Amino acid sequence: MMENRTSIARLAALDELLRMEQDYETAAYARSLGEGCISGRANEPDCKYPIAISGWGYDALNHLIVTVTYDTEGDELENDFEPSSAVAFFTLGGSESSRGNGGFVASGGVRELKYSCFVDSFKEGVIQIQLPGRDALKVLQETAERALLGIRVSIDSTSYRVMHESLRTAMRSDSEKFVRLRETLVGNLRPRFRQLPPVVFPWLNDTQNRAVRQVVAAMDVAIVHGPPGTGKTTTLVEAIIETLQREEQVLVCAPSNAAVDWISEQLSKRSVNVLRIGNPLKMSDEMLECSYERRYGDHPDYPELWQIRQLLRNADRPPSKEKARQMRKRADELEIRINEDLFRQARVVSCTLIGSAYHILERRRFSTLFIDEAAQALEPACWTAILKADRVVLSGDHQQLPPTVKCIEAARKGLSDTLMQYIVRTKPECVTLLTTQYRMHRDIMDFPSRWFYHGALKAAPEVADRQVHLMDTPLTFIDTCGGGREAENGERKAESGERRSRSGSLTNADEARLVVHTLRDYVDMLGLERVVADGVDFGIISPYRAQVRMIRRLLKMQRFYRRLRGQVTVRTVDGFQGQERDVILISLVRDNDEGQIGFLGDLRRMNVAITRARMKLIIIGNSETLSRHHFFRAMLEHFKERGQFVEAWPQEQTAADETSVPGQDEV
Repeated sequence: MMENRTSIARLAALDELLRMEQDYETAAYARSLGEGCISGRANEPDCKYPIAISGWGYDALNHLIVTVTYDTEGDELENDFEPSSAVAFFTLGGSESSRGNGGFVASGGVRELKYSCFVDSFKEGVIQIQLPGRDALKVLQETAERALLGIRVSIDSTSYRVMHESLRTAMRSDSEKFVRLRETLVGNLRPRFRQLPPVVFPWLNDTQNRAVRQVVAAMDVAIVHGPPGTGKTTTLVEAIIETLQREEQVLVCAPSNAAVDWISEQLSKRSVNVLRIGNPLKMSDEMLECSYERRYGDHPDYPELWQIRQLLRNADRPPSKEKARQMRKRADELEIRINEDLFRQARVVSCTLIGSAYHILERRRFSTLFIDEAAQALEPACWTAILKADRVVLSGDHQQLPPTVKCIEAARKGLSDTLMQYIVRTKPECVTLLTTQYRMHRDIMDFPSRWFYHGALKAAPEVADRQVHLMDTPLTFIDTCGGGREAENGERKAESGERRSRSGSLTNADEARLVVHTLRDYVDMLGLERVVADGVDFGIISPYRAQVRMIRRLLKMQRFYRRLRGQVTVRTVDGFQGQERDVILISLVRDNDEGQIGFLGDLRRMNVAITRARMKLIIIGNSETLSRHHFFRAMLEHFKERGQFVEAWPQEQTAADETSVPGQDEV
């Protein structure tokens, strides 16, 4: 039938695009391993060299953990060594002392440890790594005696394998229920809805109530579209709880562990029994109590199982063959019973989309799958979880951050387009847009509302006019056009404007100084004592990682900001997703005569940046460079109409505040 051909062709195309992305990432990783890329020392977000092994031991779950240290001089501050990230130990390939070591394999210009390793924890100067066993530790220790070791983030091929297998299974499946769901999601079938008595929750607003009712009524698919500050999580939690009035158990997934933990925590607070599946290294401390491993170990039958395993491993007094057979049979019975008990007691099973392929979920099916933050999920990952469900509820905002796709060609051909985007476009009857937002002052909200949400958003009365200071305006744009520090002849210095850092990211030294100066002026206006006492919090955002690092250094070099430690956060746009602050400053960086704005042109990132502010939004940028793009031209007009538009640079700093900006090679 035509529907089958349409949907299967789409999934086949996705499989090929995913292959392009995998090949691109693999090739980029191989290129980065060239010996010339790591010479002398490296302190990058994804690479530390040289390192030293300072100790090892076992954690509570009996994983072998090795602790490594590195010199923090020139530390990038941003890092990719997140818990559970796949990493590889290496030595430089040219080192005689590392040759012939069977534990290492050649890869590009380095020799990598052949064992799989994962980050347990990271803090400045110290990384704890989970090793697969004593053999890997022995190789590391022997190698460290003869050669310098390094460590770098590597490619986790498991996720690619899982997504490829999921797409192919989705194409091959002839299950009547699944085929119906597949054709509704990406084929030509229209979604179906039950007629149910209206349910009203007094603590939800009109659109939130409508979203919950549609989730319950949907037979195939429903979408909760939640713009910034509209209570998407509150709505989704209520929809899950209402679904559990009709179903015994549901599956809740998200693309990242942080997102899974967040929705799971909110459900736990409502006394829902959540079983969190996945690697405990990836979970928040709050969710460890709900983890499969913790509950497995706390089960009343576990002590007997542990004792049997110990007896079977006892090399000094091994049991007879018949006794060993009986013991293994009993161990299998206990494992099955413990596993069944844990799943029978759970009302919600939660995991990442890729984690839904975990072996303990292999034969389990669920009436309903909820995917939170679906607009950030690669579509192939979604199909991994969809294979286990009869109907799907997606929640998110496709006008905010998209999924990360590194291969430009794969992104251009559609890999960065999400399943949620596709359904919103082709099956609009599935979608409920939440329209009342509880975060931003109305003047901050109005521009993104008009641009991204057809003007549908309304500020709740309690936040509509909320300000940090009654004499202030919620919007300020500081224009750097024609500014910058000037040489004696009146021309701009060579350091003015944007510059490309060693890492390839962009910086703007003048603008970084201006951000730091502007923040201090604003704190002085409010009063430092009041800011500290009231806990006013500030966020500084830049789309460029190098600019973030530069601003962090400048803040660190000024004593004034020591009392505000914990109240000022500096991150990239991606780092601020899902967060909010009383005051947000945005450094746009771009300053060139050609009007080039690079990935500032990804307007979804700008939507995220702008909508982090509760009461005050300050944007710093070059109006001449920005205004050549229609979005920024409209944004500048909004600031002129509803806020302040300041064409000024700060006065020369006093001697007490003057700080030199690090050279680009140091950042």
